[in-house]
Amino acid sequence: MRGLILYGTSNCNLCEQAKATLRGIGVAVELIDIAQDDVLLEHYCTRIPVLRRTDNDLELGWPFDAAAVKRFLY
Repeated sequence: MRGLILYGTSNCNLCEQAKATLRGIGVAVELIDIAQDDVLLEHYCTRIPVLRRTDNDLELGWPFDAAAVKRFLY
C-alpha cells in the first residue's frame, strides 16, 4: 500500500471524524500535527484535515467519506 499522511491538529473535531472514516475502512495513515511546523501550519491551517498520498503528492481535502477515500486511493 502507498504511504498516506493525514494532516491535522489535536483537538480538531473534523480531524477526529476523518480518522474515524479512515479507520472504518481499514486505511492506515501517518498523522502529522501541523501545529508543530510553521510551514505546514501556514499551508494547511484552514484546510485540515487533508489526506495526502506520498507516491504522487495528490491531496484529498475534507469533507470526505469512505467512498471518496477509496476513489482517491485507486
